[in-house]
Amino acid sequence: MSGGMDSVVLLDLLCRWRDERGGPAFSALHVHHGLSAQADDWVRACEDWCRARQVPLRVVRVAVRAGGGDSLEAEARKARYQAFADGGADVIALAHHADDQSETVLLQVLRGGGPRALAAMPLLREHQGRQLWRPLLKVGRSALASYAAARQLQWVEDDSNADTDHYLRNFLRHEVMGRLRQRTPALDRQLARLAQRMADAAEMVDTLAAMDLAQVQRGRELDLPALLALSDARQRHVVLAWLTQLGLALPSPESLYSWLAQVRSAAPATHPLLEYQSLVLLRYRQRLLALPRVAPQPWPLCCVVGETLRLPHGELSWRRAPGGLPDDWQGRLLDVLPRSGGEKLPLKVGRKPVKTVFQEAGVPPQLRLDWPLLEDDAGELLAVPSLGVSVLHAAAGEGWWPQWLPLAIVSRPAGD
Repeated sequence: MSGGMDSVVLLDLLCRWRDERGGPAFSALHVHHGLSAQADDWVRACEDWCRARQVPLRVVRVAVRAGGGDSLEAEARKARYQAFADGGADVIALAHHADDQSETVLLQVLRGGGPRALAAMPLLREHQGRQLWRPLLKVGRSALASYAAARQLQWVEDDSNADTDHYLRNFLRHEVMGRLRQRTPALDRQLARLAQRMADAAEMVDTLAAMDLAQVQRGRELDLPALLALSDARQRHVVLAWLTQLGLALPSPESLYSWLAQVRSAAPATHPLLEYQSLVLLRYRQRLLALPRVAPQPWPLCCVVGETLRLPHGELSWRRAPGGLPDDWQGRLLDVLPRSGGEKLPLKVGRKPVKTVFQEAGVPPQLRLDWPLLEDDAGELLAVPSLGVSVLHAAAGEGWWPQWLPLAIVSRPAGD
């Protein structure tokens, strides 16, 4: 509970349900954002109300990154919802009401939101394993105020709620919504209807995206030809569904549109990148990869022929294939190193620079520096995993073929 009128009304209603109708026992949560000089006073007020009603109260203090206006509000909301997720409750009751819903829909319209954003707040939804329940979502603020007055409830006022210069929601609430309701008395009902229609549209989009994703996904990657066979709109939603499935952050719509346009038009040997936050999207061998950034790997390492080696930025495994390392090398210890420059791999066509091996295989430059090379204890290059095995050591028949699966891009300081 925040301590505002809405949360105090919800607390009172839940107590009446518990005491008068045999409803469930419950507890309250207050998130202390530390953004107001009155924050400690709000905690004490919540403690007094919950003590008087015999409701256990948990106070969580969070750190909100500095910022201003709507960005600060978004950061505070993120911290608040994380506190919800970290709690032990299966169901979390929130005090959002019909006026909040109308304001949220208009906010998303002004921000250019899509169907999911315009669907605004559902009555019930899952968030990080918890059910978020908004029992007051169809009740207007005026009805809550009448209830609070009739019950003689006391609450605190957040001074930032009157700031219309820095917070767009406050501007809508205090200077726009009243005039719109005068002009359009059914405004809240129509906005609620719009939110429901957008929720239906978002569900259909998600269903189609899931079906498309099932057709184009290959493990953690996307098959590029299969993806490009879809319409541009379906491509975008497939990529978003893919990133969501992987638990990754989503890029802005504009950057995603631009990157996909580059992927469609770029020559096969090029590798269009989309970098955002700590992630990179890139094309490699007719596949799309979504890779996080990780810290540099300490080298050198060792691997055992036939045994998988898992590193922060990828996985070195083995398969049985013609031309691999000799069969009796199973269990042998090999050195694992990155490129230092000038290495050459003995092949049937002669000693080929590893740089050329990468170029001919279409390996993106971002993956080359940390692509592992296998050497013996004398420093002789034995293999470039996935790309080639030294002809001097390749088995005449089936042998151990090393494979490298990139799972991340190693971060380096600018200029490296």
